[in-house]
Amino acid sequence: MARKKSKAKQQEEFIQGLLGLVLFISIFGTYGLTKSFQATVIVTVLAVAAFIAMLIMTGIKRTERLKRSGISDIDQMEGIQFEKYLGYLFQAQGYKTHVTKAAGDYGADLLLQKEGKKIVVQAKRYSKNVGIRAVQEAHSAVAHYGASEAWVVTNSDYTTAAYELAKSNRVRLINRERLIELILAMNPGTAPAPKTVMAEIPVDELTCPRCGSMLVLRNSTRGQFYGCSGFPKCRYIKKSQVG
Repeated sequence: MARKKSKAKQQEEFIQGLLGLVLFISIFGTYGLTKSFQATVIVTVLAVAAFIAMLIMTGIKRTERLKRSGISDIDQMEGIQFEKYLGYLFQAQGYKTHVTKAAGDYGADLLLQKEGKKIVVQAKRYSKNVGIRAVQEAHSAVAHYGASEAWVVTNSDYTTAAYELAKSNRVRLINRERLIELILAMNPGTAPAPKTVMAEIPVDELTCPRCGSMLVLRNSTRGQFYGCSGFPKCRYIKKSQVG
């Protein structure tokens, strides 16, 4: 079963069809009315020029939209920064959020709670399409955490297989376009600034100074902290500056 075409692909096909319609009307319509080859050429050139101008304006608006969303900064995030960013984003939407520990998270990077409903979230900051494994992990986390829903959120897109599996397992997939829409739907100032989150968790501070392993976010009764992924061989800890 083929998955639904992406919004970008639909827009591309729409533009191609619109251009064809413009050329058809300009050429055959003008010549049919005037019987003049010269008039047909002039009208066609003007129509194409107007169409190109419209595309340029559309491109400018899209560029401004992407800039306001901060998606280019999100693309530069490390995984743990993306998880924390999503925690802020959903918290601003009224959810009670909790970032799980990076090791042994049982398929959930985030836990969301709102109006008695619990949602497990897999966060995938990828430069390529997300595959079925993320869907499988999110689905399996539902039972472990006693959740009612499972989501996978990415700054990229998903493979066809991932879309098909998500549909049969009732896992909600939030892709790049949908993530941008969620961000832009927020009231100004309520959505977290990606650069702020990145500054709070600098990449060079995610490395253990003792053994060089990655630091992972953990939880304790006193709050969140960063612990060495080499635990128990390395017991280095660093207090979290966020959440």
